[in-house]
Amino acid sequence: MLPTDLLIHRQNGEEIIPKRLRVDSQSLQVANQLIACFKEAIGKTQGQLEHRLSEIEGDSPDYKLKRGLGYLLKSGFCNFEVVSPMEPSMLRERVFSLAAKSLPCRVSTETTLTTVASELSRELEKEVLPQQVHNGLYADLAENKILINFDAPTPESLVHRYNLSQVQGVFYKSSQLVLHAHRNVPGEYKLLFRYLKLFQLMAYIEGDADHGFTISIDGPTSLFTPSTRYGLAIAKLIPTLLHVTKWSLATTLQMRDFYTNNWKTGRFTLNSDCGLVTHYPPGKPYDSMLEASFADKWDSLKTKWVLEREVDLIPIPGSVMIPDFRLVHPDGRDFLLEIVGYWRPEYLQKKFAQVRKAECNNLILAISERLNLEKAGVKLDDVPAKIIWFKDKLLPKAVLSVIES
Repeated sequence: MLPTDLLIHRQNGEEIIPKRLRVDSQSLQVANQLIACFKEAIGKTQGQLEHRLSEIEGDSPDYKLKRGLGYLLKSGFCNFEVVSPMEPSMLRERVFSLAAKSLPCRVSTETTLTTVASELSRELEKEVLPQQVHNGLYADLAENKILINFDAPTPESLVHRYNLSQVQGVFYKSSQLVLHAHRNVPGEYKLLFRYLKLFQLMAYIEGDADHGFTISIDGPTSLFTPSTRYGLAIAKLIPTLLHVTKWSLATTLQMRDFYTNNWKTGRFTLNSDCGLVTHYPPGKPYDSMLEASFADKWDSLKTKWVLEREVDLIPIPGSVMIPDFRLVHPDGRDFLLEIVGYWRPEYLQKKFAQVRKAECNNLILAISERLNLEKAGVKLDDVPAKIIWFKDKLLPKAVLSVIES
């Protein structure tokens, strides 16, 4: 994502409009020029790369655009490393200690570097040149780090990343965000809710799978102490939304007026027809090896029961529960299966609280015997679900015997 000083937004009344590039020959030419610059910089220092980028920016009025594209390339596609015969701080101590024994002059400097290079060659059992010692002294400074690898994107994907980053920057100053996830494939909801949890966003969820969900998220400016980190977390959620088929959102922004420095309110809306392109990978088929193993073994069973992956959602007050599997019989019977194999007390307490609130009469809980439920403060006396215990792996036959009983 882009830092605040590289965001380009304009305001129409209360509406905020972020800068978005067209994927045309002009934009692609600029993107291609910058990508070529980074390719040529492989093996050179970050300082040399920055100097070349400054030359490309020149004094043109679109310097901010070029700087933003360069920032995305540097932060998302480059690998800079410290290249030195040994840890730079240790190397400095070694060189300076030896240099302190002689008067400072060009000859003594060359002698010191040659001596240290010879010592390191013996110690490391490989040739170390005096120039490598010289370059390694301050190799840990950002401008001296070497561009080791550049995973070059296509010009089109760089333009798409730029447009997405400009939109993400809007949410840095969000006070509240209301997201409507309309009726979608349940697996898409699962991915969305997983990222809500991953980014630790404070959200209130209402709705169901048949009609969609309304998700209210507190923004960073609504907190007691406005948090830049929390604003970034909301911005990171936006690429996830692009995996969802149908959605819309609206957010209220609290910003400083450029001229008066007073707080003012802004608004921004976005929906699934926005044309943005995500760089986040789609969700994994299974959350764990345990689930994947169970699904593979189920396919080998000779049974009429069909195993479906994350196709049902159970609404509960303020949240939603998505069971791992649904088991469906041709005669219309169906069961929901949730595998509980994660051990953290907070997770277990939340999971069983969800089960109680759901009050679902066709839910099966498969619980690992390795979990210390008592230590986590979890009691199974009033859990409204059928329970199956397992050790290392959940066997399909154990589940089959319960649903057929």
